[in-house]
Order: sequence, then structure tokens, then C-alpha cells
Amino acid sequence: MDFNLSPELTAYLAELDAFIEAKIKPIENRDDNIRFFDHRREHARTDWDRDGLPRHEWEELLAEARKVADEAGHLRYAWPPEMGGKGGTNLDMAVIREHLAASGLGLHNDLQTEHSIVGNNPFILMFKEFATNAQYARDGEKLLGGKMRTTFGLTEPNHGSDATFMETRAVPHEKDGKPGWLINGEKMWSTGMHVATHCMVFARTSGKDGDATGITCFIVPADTPGVKIEEYMWTFNMPTDHPRVSYTDVWVPEDSYWGVIDRGLGLGQSFVHQNRIRQAASSLGAAVFCIEESVKYARTRKPFGKPLSDNQAIQWPLVELSTQCEMLRLLIRKTAWQMDQMEHKEVERQLSDKVSMCNYWANRLVCEASDRAMQIHGGMGYSRHKPFEHIYRHHRRYRITEGSEEIQMRKVAAFLFGYMGPRKKLFAEAAASDEYVQPIPARH
Repeated sequence: MDFNLSPELTAYLAELDAFIEAKIKPIENRDDNIRFFDHRREHARTDWDRDGLPRHEWEELLAEARKVADEAGHLRYAWPPEMGGKGGTNLDMAVIREHLAASGLGLHNDLQTEHSIVGNNPFILMFKEFATNAQYARDGEKLLGGKMRTTFGLTEPNHGSDATFMETRAVPHEKDGKPGWLINGEKMWSTGMHVATHCMVFARTSGKDGDATGITCFIVPADTPGVKIEEYMWTFNMPTDHPRVSYTDVWVPEDSYWGVIDRGLGLGQSFVHQNRIRQAASSLGAAVFCIEESVKYARTRKPFGKPLSDNQAIQWPLVELSTQCEMLRLLIRKTAWQMDQMEHKEVERQLSDKVSMCNYWANRLVCEASDRAMQIHGGMGYSRHKPFEHIYRHHRRYRITEGSEEIQMRKVAAFLFGYMGPRKKLFAEAAASDEYVQPIPARH
């Protein structure tokens, strides 16, 4: 078992660091752009008089950085080679995202917006794995060229974790002699809707509440009659681009979906599994940043004539957090490596519990680390002149989104007790024969 990073990946991390210093930092420091990252960040980013949306200047700055990164060959690193990328693996992305997050706030990697010079676009692999040839021919060029920007519509006002109980419905409906679908319902947290060209709308097309099948992923142009942004939901960390969107008698042509009819939930699972492992790595990196900043501060701050770091009350909480980071890093990298060893669609069936472990623990850990950093830094830690409150407010969301930590623990329990996953068959056979189930060796 080799825990060393490959020479190629190590070299690429160094290349990214050099690129940031040479190309991204000058943009960050130009024309007072640092206002988007210093104590003024929340106000600078938020257009308070326009529903709390991101300011145009902020989004233009992010777009400029992405363009520079794309021209340098970094933005699409994780995309498959046949789709214009470098085929970066899940393990590569986990290491890179931890590395960038551990570098602190900056234009190179803004976690609040999922912006990074090494892009995380789960739609690309999802589309590759689930789109039919006809769908690829229809939408592939637009999606890969950035002309198709999608928002993800799964959660509803009355249904979040219980997604299979969604109330949004799509029924066959002919219009002007053309076959199609009529969609009615509402979706919450439709992130990026203010700039989206299309909405991924998950709707029940058959079956009953609670069925995993019978859900279809429709691709609805955002300007379709009946699509309406009802309100932008202001959040703990502003700005917001997370509206509630209603769909009232929205008609789309018959082929306006990705994947196949009644099997749309698989696309949602593909999206969240990619996001969960990468989000876990980012949370780990942010936690490491908080710990390291606290260590540096404790070594230099000298109340009562001696460094704060002399006090075990300062040392021990950071020791606990650092220990958790070390253990979590191993689990994230092992899980990402395992994801790379199997077909993409097998992750849900074979490894979903480990992905959930990584994600819920990482998101909880970064909240604890940022809170501890605030405490160690005292009044300045609580102020916006340090980044810890921003890190806390942002990462607190991930204990709810991408599947709440309770739902992810539920997934782990389902694998552990054999209700789903590799143990299911063994437990079922044991129950049928009334035999004691022998302990199952850990997966390696």
C-alpha cells in the first residue's frame, strides 16, 4: 500500500501554485478586487437592492479568473479527455481541492460559489454516463462550450431529504399536434437560476410516493412559459442565488429529458456522489487552514507574558482537530481511489456509505475547526477581519445540503446493517436460513 502521491500529481500541485502567483493573484489585487475577500467581502459580493443576488462585478471577476484558468488548461482538468479535459481522477481532485482550500480565501478557489481554477462540474460526467447518443448530439456541444448552464431542481418546499416523495409531476400532453410533457410543481434552492439557461427538473412520471423509480430528469429551458422565480432565499452566508422556482403548466417536447424515462434518480445520485467526495476534500482543506492559522497565532500572541501556545487549553483542542484531519484525509483519499477503480454507476451500489462518511464528518469537522479558530483568535477571530466566520457560515450549509448529515448517516447505517449495499444479500440469505451472520471483513 503506497501512500505517496504520484510525482505527476505533486508536480501539478506545484504548477498550480506557480500559476496562482503569476496569473491569479495579480487579478485579485487589481482595482481593489481584494474587497471581495477581506473584511468587506459580504457587502462587496452582495447586491442588497437586487434580491440579495451576487453583484455583477463579483461574478465578472470570477468569470475572468475561470477564463484565464481555462486558457492555461486547468479549469477542465477533471473532465474526460474525449470531452476536452485531462481525465483527472477522483483521487487527484480530492488532493487538489484539499490543497487549494488549505491555502485560504482567494480568487484561486472560492468555496462559497464553488468557483475554482480547477473546476468542479459534476454535470459533465453525469451527462457522459447517462445521456443517450441522441441527447449527446442535441446538447453535448452546448454543455461543453458553456452555452448551456443548468440549475439543479430536486428539493421542493415540502420535500428535501424525502426526495422520492416529490410533488412535482409530469404527464404526457400533446400541444399543437406535437407530443410532449406538462410539468407542474415547485423546486427550492435552484442555485444559479439567475444565470441558468436550463433547469434540470426532477418530476414523477409514474409510480407512487417513495418509489425510487418513476422519476424523470427533464431539461427545461429557463425562459419556458410557466417557469417563474418566486423568491430568492436569503441565507446565513450572502449573497444568494438560491431561489424557489415554480413550474405551472410548463410544456416541453417529448424528448426534453436526460437519461431515460422513470430512471432519473440515478442522475441525481451521480451528481451528489461527485460533489460529496470533493466537498469533503474542500472542507478538510478549510479545516487544515483554520488549524494552521490558529497554531501560528498561538505561537506569536503573548498574553500574561508568555505565548498562548504554552497553554494546554489551547494545545489540546487543536491536537484533537489535527488528529481528526489526519484520519479523515486517509479515508477521503482511500474512498476517492476506490471510486476510481469501479464503473461510475457502481459507486452508489458499492461505496455510497464511505462517500457519506467522508462528507458528513468533513463538514462537521470544518465547522468545529473554524469555531475553535475564532475562539483562539479572540475578538479578532470573531470579526470579519479574519476569515473564520466566513468559513463557518459557508461550510455550515454543507451539513444540510448534498444530503443532510442525518441522511448520510442513515445511508451508512443501511450499508452497515445490510438493508442495502454489498451486505444486503448476505443478511437476506442468513435471515432466510435463520443463521447467525458471521462478521464481514472490512473492504480494502
